[in-house]
This record gives sequence, structure tokens and C-alpha cells, in this order.
Amino acid sequence: MKIIKNTILIAVLFISGFATAQTEKIIQDLQVDVVFLACDMMQGRETGTPGEAMAARYISSRFEEIGLKPKGVDGTWYHPFDFKFRSNPHGDPKDAEARTGKNVVAFLDNGADQTVVIGGHYDHLGMGDGGGSLHAGEPAIHNGADDNASGIAAMFYIAETLKASELKNNNYLFIAFSGEELGLYGSKNYVMKPTLPLDKMNYLINMDMVGRLNEEKVIAINGTGTAPVWKSTLEKIKVAGITAKTHDSGIGPSDHTSFYNEGIPVLHFFSGQHSDYHKPGDDSHLVNYKGIYEISEYILAIIKELDDDGKLVYTKTKAESQDKEATAFKVTLGVMPDYVYNGEGMRIDGVIDGRPADKAKLKKGDIIIKIGDIEVKDIYDYMKGLGQHEKGDTVTVVVTRGKKDIKKKVTF
Repeated sequence: MKIIKNTILIAVLFISGFATAQTEKIIQDLQVDVVFLACDMMQGRETGTPGEAMAARYISSRFEEIGLKPKGVDGTWYHPFDFKFRSNPHGDPKDAEARTGKNVVAFLDNGADQTVVIGGHYDHLGMGDGGGSLHAGEPAIHNGADDNASGIAAMFYIAETLKASELKNNNYLFIAFSGEELGLYGSKNYVMKPTLPLDKMNYLINMDMVGRLNEEKVIAINGTGTAPVWKSTLEKIKVAGITAKTHDSGIGPSDHTSFYNEGIPVLHFFSGQHSDYHKPGDDSHLVNYKGIYEISEYILAIIKELDDDGKLVYTKTKAESQDKEATAFKVTLGVMPDYVYNGEGMRIDGVIDGRPADKAKLKKGDIIIKIGDIEVKDIYDYMKGLGQHEKGDTVTVVVTRGKKDIKKKVTF
């Protein structure tokens, strides 16, 4: 593993002109980790496959290199879990394949009473033929550079920084989860059979897709209602011009949900959706490595701010779907919402080929401000607008493009 990692580092150094500045060296190291985890050799890191096992070995070797101690089962780095894999989720359960996945767990023991958990998932979709892929072509390697090699690289940097820091009022448990793409299998199994008592866990930081920080430097932070201290703390954090778009709910489609459900305060960091999500195109050359570094520094600033606050108080939140009137809808526009957009309306982050938005010539960056008679102030209004229509309906959609408002006829 070290030979391969060093070979990648040499290549990265060559590409970047042998940069010597400390920050640039950190960014290079982040790139090395993402490039390795997202290379074709890993075959998409599908849970329970040789590619996942190879990635797990790399992660454990990096933990050891940083100077952490194993905190898996029986003194190992690994926390294995058994599950039944069905390539066709609607197929006969008898055809399910028995597999074993593994979380990778490391510990930084500062002799403190409580422990901060820092994690992210490392599994991805393999060849994309086991469910979850948005790729329309033949099976192909889904490398998952942003989803979620980016989060694992950030975790390594945060671990290195904390190991060398004076922040000793918490211990730190680092977990690379597997089985997230299948339904949070790894994190659910970890909280069922933890290697550290749950009541000793202070809070969880979860990083899932932190590799595409946009030019506006807006990140989504979910879970800000799970502890009273989160919002006041975030107001104090000023790092690299980053702006946070916060959501209270502790429930979402990532591993923080498993810990929130056990009464542990959580924060989930996410740099935004993009058109390569769950497709073979989510590759390492598209990752914003400086962005990963800046998000990591933002997280470290939060940890530092809370270092002498003791154990955080947990609060239960409503799911986001309950915060506003839930809307069921039968049609889709065929766009990817920009979840980190902070303005009024619903900004489009990607348009899916052949869908209604594509046929109506809507574009990435358009801001939807009206669907039929519904004024769209945010994503919930957008869903409410969709909920007014049936398949076959034609409706006027108003978008802001640049400085102009444009009307488009959309047929669902």
C-alpha cells in the first residue's frame, strides 16, 4: 500500500510543480488519498467485495501511519457485519447473496471522559449494477471520488491534526463506515454492537460528499437542531469565507442518522449535489481538493470551540419532511436541486437528459421561482408545485437565468 501511495504522491507532486508550502502539501496529501480510494483498482468499493476489502486495508494502514490505535472487534481495525445482498431489490429474497462488510475503526485516547466520533462512509456502488446507480448505460466502475473518498480523506487530515494538537478534553473515535449505500448497514451495525459505550460518545461529525465545494463556498450542515449549542457555535466559526446552510433534522440519508437515533448529537457536512452523483463520472480529477481542506479546517474550528464545553446536551428534532407540510407528487421535472443554494427559489444543479426539464431547455444554474400558480421560495415550495400536477400536464415554469426571468412550457 505504501509503495502505491508514494507513487501517487510523486505523480501529484509532479503535476502540481513540486509545491513546498505547508497548505499545498496538505492539499496534495488529500489528493493522494482520494485518487487512491477512487482508482479503478478498487472496482467501485462495493460492500462485501474484494474492492471494499482493499480500501479497508488502505484505510487501516493510514490510521496506523497517523499513530492511532485499532478500535474494532477483538483489538483489530475492523468491525465486520453480515448482510444479505440482492442485486435486484425486487427479486426473490431466496436469491440474496450472503456477504460480510467491514467498518474500519481507530481511536485517539486522550484519557478523557467522553469521546467525539468522526466518520464517513467509504463504500460505493461497484459497477453500478447492484442498485442506486443513475447511470443509463452498460455497467461501469463507479469510483465515488466525491461520494465518499472525499469524506475519508478529510477524516485522515482531521485525525492527523487532532493527534498533534493540544485539544485533549475529548477522546476521538474515527470510523470509516461501509454499507452506507445499501441503507446505512455499517453505521446501524456499529451502534448495535459498539466498541465504545454509546453513553461515552459526546457527538458525531459525519462527512459525506465534501469534495465539490462551490465557488460561493456554501456547505450544507444537517443536524443543527440535535444539540442546543450547535447554532451558537456555528455563528462563531469564520474559516475561508465558508457559509453554512443549516438544517435542524438529525435524520437524513447518511450515517449520522444511526447515531442520532441513539440519542447522540450529530452534524453532517455536505458540499452539494452534482450531475456526476452515483454515476461513473464521479472521478478524482473533478474534486475540489482545496475545498476539502477548507471544510476540514471549518470542522476543526468547531471541535476546538467545543473542546472545553464538556458533554453536549442532545435534543430531538423533527424530520425535515415534517417541518413543512409533506407533499406527495406523481411527476418529476428531471433536475438535481442545488441543496447548498442560499438564495430565494430552487436552483438547478443538473438536468437529466431526456426528462421534462431537458426537453423544455432548462439549464444548470437556472433558479426556479414559479411552477404554475405556485411561487417557489425554497425546495419545499418546489415540491409543492410538483404536487399540483399529473403525468401529461403542461405547465408554465418561470426561472431566473442571469438577470432575466424566463418562462418555459414543461410537459410532465
